[in-house]
Amino acid sequence: MEHQNMILKNALNSIKSKEAELGLLESITIEKTLEIIHFIQLVLLNIKSTILKNGFTNQSDEVVFFKVIKPKILSKLIFYNKVYRIELSCPLDYTSQHKYYLEKIEELNLEYKKHFSQCDFYKYYKSNRSDKDLEYFTLGKITPLIGINSFAFEIDTLFSTYYDYKVSRILAHNLLQYYLQEKIDTQLRRNQPCPSISETLVWSESQNALIELIYALYVSGSINNGKLEIRKIAVLFQQLFGITLLDIHHAFHRMKTRAKSKTSYLDKLKETLEEYMNKEI
Repeated sequence: MEHQNMILKNALNSIKSKEAELGLLESITIEKTLEIIHFIQLVLLNIKSTILKNGFTNQSDEVVFFKVIKPKILSKLIFYNKVYRIELSCPLDYTSQHKYYLEKIEELNLEYKKHFSQCDFYKYYKSNRSDKDLEYFTLGKITPLIGINSFAFEIDTLFSTYYDYKVSRILAHNLLQYYLQEKIDTQLRRNQPCPSISETLVWSESQNALIELIYALYVSGSINNGKLEIRKIAVLFQQLFGITLLDIHHAFHRMKTRAKSKTSYLDKLKETLEEYMNKEI
């Protein structure tokens, strides 16, 4: 089991590192997608070579590999392959893009109804059952008598049980659902008019509280990677709320001599947010 977990950890870490290197966590492009597809293919080939050479210690390890390890990797390959094909045909203008992504979501929902929702294996997997794991997730069990898809007879029987592919499709479906929904949400945000500065936005805390927030954003590099001057950040907030901040530098230095917490407003933000999170649990 330890050996199998190491395979999973190393493979997934390498994929995550490659995703970060390509910037896929921030934005997905056709070029980046094609590169990550080739990378994951190599990861799977290396794992296949290891499995064919060393085999499995026992059936428990074999089940874990085909039920958990391989699907987590293969699902990424399926996901990025589908994203590549989706983005390759995506229209350029925003209006058409929104309609296009909605159509893709609908196709995904139809796929779910057709291939997942009424499927006995899907119900088995989603309910976390394990009583048929030896049948589903060990090699050599593919047989025409169980009525599975003809695709099963085209797969590599030395590196697949067929059902590991079905699990991979389930995981990839979830990834794609999230991806498309994010695309649609982004389109909606782009089409919404930005609030006018002239609209009444009232800063309801003290000036010192706002100055504390401005300094926190500045020193943490949260705006423009820390390259925006604090004076300009202060101007932005003054314009946003229609107020005038008096001598923010002296106000900040006075904060450093506070008897209790030097960051009373940030402490309040943290406390109220945690209270809200705890209510949501």
